[in-house]
Order: sequence, then C-alpha cells, then structure tokens
Amino acid sequence: MLTQGTEDILSNIFSLLLAFTMTKPILVSLLTGIFLSACTNPPSEAKQEHLRITPSFDCAAPELSSVETLICQQTELAVLDNQLAQVYARAQAKAENQQPPLLEAEQRGWIKGRNECWKSADQRLCVKESYQNRIITLQAKYRLVDYSQPVYFACDGNPAKEVVVTYFKTEPATLIAEYGDSSSLMIIQPSASGTHYQGRNEAFWEHQGEATITWGYNAPEMLCKPK
Repeated sequence: MLTQGTEDILSNIFSLLLAFTMTKPILVSLLTGIFLSACTNPPSEAKQEHLRITPSFDCAAPELSSVETLICQQTELAVLDNQLAQVYARAQAKAENQQPPLLEAEQRGWIKGRNECWKSADQRLCVKESYQNRIITLQAKYRLVDYSQPVYFACDGNPAKEVVVTYFKTEPATLIAEYGDSSSLMIIQPSASGTHYQGRNEAFWEHQGEATITWGYNAPEMLCKPK
C-alpha cells in the first residue's frame, strides 16, 4: 500500500507528464521510467516485516512448537489462525451453557493434533488442512453459518431406519447426518456425478433423488430415499 507521501510524489510526476507530453518527449520518457519504477518496486524487507500478519498467539513466547513457529513464518497460516480464533470465539458464546463443557477440551485435542503436523512430509499443507477442517467443523456444529432444514431419509425400505441430514454453507460445503444415537460431520468431495460427502467412517452419496449412505467402517451401504 502506498503512503500519502508516495501518492503525492506520483501525483506530481503524473502532472509533469501531462504538461510535457507534446513538447518534451525525452523528459517524458525519463519521467515515465521514474513513475513506473515507483509503482512497481516492491517494499523493503523492513516494511515487509512491519506489514507481516501475525497469528492470534504470541510468536515471541518461549518454547513454541515447530508447527507454531511455522505458523508465525507463513502469512497464509497466520491468516487461518486468526480466522479460527474468531470462529472459536463465536462457538464459545454458543456453548456457554454447554454441559458437559466439551468445546475447550475438543480445542485442546485439536491443537495437539495440529502440532503433530511436524511429522508430515508437507508440514505447511498439513497445518493448512487442519485449520480449514477445524473452522468448518465449528461453523457447522455450532450453527455459525446458514444451513438447511433437516432432510429425513428412510433407508432400505424401512421408515424406522431413518437418517436425518442438515446441509451447511461452509467452504467447502458440509453436512451433519444423524443416525440412531450417533452423528457424523461430512465434507463434500469431488464427484463425477451426484454429490458425495465423506466423514471419518461415514459416507453420503446423493444422486437423482436417492442417497447411498455408509455408516461405520466397512459397513454395508444403505439405499435411502427422502421421506
């Protein structure tokens, strides 16, 4: 971003260019070069350091993990950390009276898992995906984004075998499916046809008004139709 002083200089140069366009072609060429140089030269390293985005935690704190150090060094990861901090604060407000208080324990568990990214061959990508998944998980679980009305599916021709699905406008899109006394958050996946969502051990594939749902590791598929 240009400072006010730089903007004033560029404005004066531009005025000179207009004044001499018809009568001083050599001077015009010289001033044009100065103008373009001022516009295109990147900021100094000192300015870049000053403008660097910092995460929500203190990068000067002692005993940072290697992953936290990486977040301090990578602007993209620092931005995601700040975004998560905002989403987490909103989730805390919604979970204020939650019993038992699970959110803080879940967040500590997530931080521990994020810090395990030091073992990954691509640490930056691992941390990035960890943040993205945590953000959309909180947004869906605590209803922090727009979401659909529940859709009820009857499976395998048995009305009592019911799966309830709610869709969330996260980025990427998510759904929460409820089956019996358990629930699963699933994230949309690339699909050649239909719409495919994947959870930890659950999958939901919707095509032409029907859904194929897998609930549990190596569980058989259920053919489901909206009620």
